[in-house]
Amino acid sequence: MKLRGRVAVVDDDAMFRESLGLNLGESGFEVMEFNGGRPFLDWLGAGNGVDAILLDWRMPGMDGLAVLRSLRERGVRVPVIFLTALSDDIYEEAALRFGAVDFIEKSRSLAIILQRLRLITDGAKPNATGTAAPGAGPTLKRGKLELKTDIARAFYDSKPVDLTVTEFNIVCALAAAIDADVSYRQIYDLARGADFVAGQGEEGYRVNVRSFIKRIRQKFRTVYPEFNGIANYPGFGYRWVDPE
Repeated sequence: MKLRGRVAVVDDDAMFRESLGLNLGESGFEVMEFNGGRPFLDWLGAGNGVDAILLDWRMPGMDGLAVLRSLRERGVRVPVIFLTALSDDIYEEAALRFGAVDFIEKSRSLAIILQRLRLITDGAKPNATGTAAPGAGPTLKRGKLELKTDIARAFYDSKPVDLTVTEFNIVCALAAAIDADVSYRQIYDLARGADFVAGQGEEGYRVNVRSFIKRIRQKFRTVYPEFNGIANYPGFGYRWVDPE
């Protein structure tokens, strides 16, 4: 089996680590397990490395957010995905603000976790239907927008835009949909996985999608204050708009 990459699982729950580690191993990943943030940081400090980090939030001594902040302060830019039982938006927003690429509830299926890891280690970025954008190649360009799908990096007006993996996938879906709108449900499926049931009734996912789009717009406006490239189709979804 082809080795997909080396992944660190940092979690104080031994049974969860063992179960996840076995499943990841069977899917082609080399797994390094740690029962806390401090042992993991010490291991990294000894010169070791991984391609991705699966990090729990609630751990004794040093919680996941403290681990993430320590990583970034050390200049370690390895992609971090939070796997946690915490589901409130405040935790997700804090994780993303400090540089995590994704935030997944532990109750989600293994398939969702594997999907996120493969996006990181394989560089395959889906469009709104969950498949690679046809003809996009490693670089997708729309006006001032440039998306390097092999490394999940976005640029606008030649300036880098610091997007998470999920945010990058959403922008890819919008940019790949030429003269078409991408629905709220399609965008939400990119973030949470197909057919995930959100709260607040059948249309509850729309609130989450609006939050994603708001955060994406803010990041683009950080590098280009006049950015107005994501338009809303009320009641349906969003589309990418090239500057005139």
